[in-house]
Amino acid sequence: MKIGKRTIGLDHPPFVIAEMSGNHNGSLQKALEIVDAAAWAGADAMKIQTYTPETMTLPLKSGPFRIRNPKSPWHGRSLYDLYQEAHTPWKWHEPILSRAKKHKMICFSTVFDESSVEFLSDLGAVAFKIASFENNDLPLIRKAAKKGKPMLISTGLASLSEISAAVRTAKKGGCKSLALLKCTSNYPASPKSSNLRTIPDMRSRFGCEVGLSDHTLGTAVSLAAIPYGATLVEKHLTLNRKKGGVDSLFSLEPTEMRRLIQEIKTVWSALGKPFYGPSTEEIPSLQFRRSLFAARDIRKGETFNRVNVRSVRPGTGLSPRFLEKILGKRARKNIRAGEPMRLALVGAR
Repeated sequence: MKIGKRTIGLDHPPFVIAEMSGNHNGSLQKALEIVDAAAWAGADAMKIQTYTPETMTLPLKSGPFRIRNPKSPWHGRSLYDLYQEAHTPWKWHEPILSRAKKHKMICFSTVFDESSVEFLSDLGAVAFKIASFENNDLPLIRKAAKKGKPMLISTGLASLSEISAAVRTAKKGGCKSLALLKCTSNYPASPKSSNLRTIPDMRSRFGCEVGLSDHTLGTAVSLAAIPYGATLVEKHLTLNRKKGGVDSLFSLEPTEMRRLIQEIKTVWSALGKPFYGPSTEEIPSLQFRRSLFAARDIRKGETFNRVNVRSVRPGTGLSPRFLEKILGKRARKNIRAGEPMRLALVGAR
């Protein structure tokens, strides 16, 4: 799979996406600074979101249009007001994409309705993302797929049959490059609900790249996803958690994002392949293995025993596996203490 010029797959370092979401706090300048921070941290891509409050919900503030989850960072707010605060004005998209391009960093967006698909297509977007809450919107997936661009679909909330329907719709619609993101749609999400073992299962079932959209606090879950085959990792980015922002609670600050990206590369490089025996860098250490040495002076004809022959470091003598074979046999010549044992020194019993 490719997004822009970047190849994504198990043989390549994981593709790291910094998610801006609404952490710009309504400031274009802050949005551009987040792009700068993502580039400084080493992210492969900056992702934004393309919607307006009107394309997301109705301007109502009661009943199901108000968030009533005491554990939610947005408890008590109406959906419309939240999206009004969090949305990225469409007139900001071009300067944000241009800023990312200046850093030679990929920038793409999440689409939420058909108008955002057309808008981003006109801007030359290189990919589309479908959020977890829209992964059941098959007409939207079909619309985005027809553009023939790479697609990422978050799988939060979705049953296996719903994911199958989304994948089938995307591929049938014309998407030839698809990735699924394992996601827990809770904010913040708990590590226990991350179920990272789903990642290889999803790859096997759907035959596409699979990554993680991580809403947990910290970086442990993102790092843990790499050995399970996550080839993409998405994490929210804020300039400063203490200064707030709709998603700041579960977002990383720039130094944390930079460290995460470095550690992801380290973890990925450590995966390697099934391998036994000394690695190239271990070869010099072979000299420090145990081997058989004369522990004291041994005269010709003297019997080898556990006192005059010992298994010690370094490893330049006979392998310890020969100890039982030579015990009780006689020395063919005089052997000085500290001399490495060799089979040529060993005679009959």
